[in-house]
Amino acid sequence: MTTPNAIDIRDVQKNFGITKVIRDLNLQVAQGERHALIGPNGAGKSTTFNLISGYMAPTSGEVLMRGERIDGLAPYQINRRGLSRSFQVTNVFANMTVWENLRCAVLWATGHKYAFWKNVDKLPGVRDRTAQILEDIGLTSRRDIPAGLLTYAEQRALEIGITIAGGADVILLDEPTAGMSHAETERAVELIRRLTVGKTLLIVEHDMSVVFGLADRISVLVYGHVIASGTPEEIRNSAKVKEAYLGEEAA
Repeated sequence: MTTPNAIDIRDVQKNFGITKVIRDLNLQVAQGERHALIGPNGAGKSTTFNLISGYMAPTSGEVLMRGERIDGLAPYQINRRGLSRSFQVTNVFANMTVWENLRCAVLWATGHKYAFWKNVDKLPGVRDRTAQILEDIGLTSRRDIPAGLLTYAEQRALEIGITIAGGADVILLDEPTAGMSHAETERAVELIRRLTVGKTLLIVEHDMSVVFGLADRISVLVYGHVIASGTPEEIRNSAKVKEAYLGEEAA
């Protein structure tokens, strides 16, 4: 039996009024692969993420996850099926500590609800899981400071930690290295590579060194339509892609 794709977008359109932002979009991401979605500003990359993760519903077409339709489901329902995402803008609780940010994500993922008589530090597995993620993202020494006092790169690392806290096996990262220095980008890529071993990753990224160094496959989105999909080498050598987007960066 053929293994279904982790993500399968079929003939999707998304209109805002009379404006077609996504046009006949077809995109397949195999289970366990690292797939980059690239394209110029306004191509519809973040809209595609919103369609996959349930923040928007397609005007027409289907979005499937492991062979089951998820278009029309709420974001939390899709999350509970094993998909988690980050956003372009850093989205952490600035006044809570690093530890508390991660613990909130772990509590939500493990199904714990508000109960004033429970000591969250004594809940089975929560403390150990939080500590493990904290170590994985390299922020153990920063655990007790407010997240808003972290450097930008540290906040992005924390957000990646929050994204993977629930144990999701399909991860969507939206421009995780945007605004980082070269050294910070290298550390972020290594973190992403390490934390997504055995998982499916779909990443939107403008830094071509990140894209070609991290992705198994790349899809190029232009005006809401995928014009090419292939290995990094195939995309690098595609005249159509160079003309539409990469230009000299593909050299």
